[in-house]
Amino acid sequence: MDGQSIPTPPAQPNSLTGPRRATPYSRLTVIGMGSWGTALAATAARAGCETRIWGRRPDLAKAMAETGQNPDHLPGIDLPATLRPTSDLREALENTEAVLLVTPSHTLRDVARSMREFLPEGVPLALCCKGIERGTGYLLSHVVEEELPGHPVGALSGPTFATETALGHPTAATVAFNFTHHDRIEPEKAPAARLALTMQTEAFRPYISDDLVGVEVGGAVKNVIAIACGMMTGAGFAENTRAALITRGMDEMKFLAEALGGRRETVTGLAGAGDLTLTCSSTTSRNMALGTQLGRGMARDECFDGKPVVVEGEVNAVSVVDLARRLGVRMPICEAVHAVLHEGAPLTATFQQLWAAPIEGEPRALDLLLHPHEGDPA
Repeated sequence: MDGQSIPTPPAQPNSLTGPRRATPYSRLTVIGMGSWGTALAATAARAGCETRIWGRRPDLAKAMAETGQNPDHLPGIDLPATLRPTSDLREALENTEAVLLVTPSHTLRDVARSMREFLPEGVPLALCCKGIERGTGYLLSHVVEEELPGHPVGALSGPTFATETALGHPTAATVAFNFTHHDRIEPEKAPAARLALTMQTEAFRPYISDDLVGVEVGGAVKNVIAIACGMMTGAGFAENTRAALITRGMDEMKFLAEALGGRRETVTGLAGAGDLTLTCSSTTSRNMALGTQLGRGMARDECFDGKPVVVEGEVNAVSVVDLARRLGVRMPICEAVHAVLHEGAPLTATFQQLWAAPIEGEPRALDLLLHPHEGDPA
């Protein structure tokens, strides 16, 4: 070309060459007035979004409005004055632009169904609860899609204790939605991008993912693994044991996510490894706390001082193991937790069997099983 270089066309903005400007949602509704729902609602309000939070109990909504705190779930923590609590579902959803669903996984279907007549058309819904529906084997996104068709469904998940989030401690989480073709062409308009920007504050940092399956599986399985870690901690074991359970538990997450079409690398991120590490490291987690009490020899009805505390991993142990069996996915740690919680298996003997299982290769490509306790070969 006569020594002249070919002119380079001007770069178009994309995720590699420059930032895209997304528009945050102006009005957000949080469904669920527990500790995590309240922490998320406070975060959105602090980010400048007009935020309403709904709960079933009129007395709690009134107390929150009058005191500026959630006395039942986050006592002593002041909430933004702009946050609007209500027990009227119609009022909560009126003209909303996005919804966070923060209800226990076993009540999600009923709550979603009750929203149907009040929910504006096409509003994106983000799951902030974790689990797999018992009986159907559905991921929670499938439950919501079935009850509320025509709405983009995603999830917000990560290593997040409610109290720390509400207090404004630096916290990171993942916002995941399946990306449509349009979302990939104009990612700044995608629900994941807009919701992440809506929730961002100086302390709360969301990351964006298009692997909803991987994020959901990580959230469901980590609760079961946390119970296993608690059981071993309560039984008197320490860091070696917990590190082994966390690492091998993450492998179980990867196998199940991959079987459902998710990506293994998602499980190494905030919604997998991050959430798993947090939940397995502190009795602030109900899952870890339950396992610890059971490991000390307490009967289930004596745990939590006899209070009827809902522990998601206890419920998920059934649905996760049932789904894994249907798919032919080996999840021995989850199987052990299920056996202790729901089949009456002795805790110590069950975990001894887990440790005495045949030796296998860590990479799946190394197809190897060794039985070290069967005597010398003939």
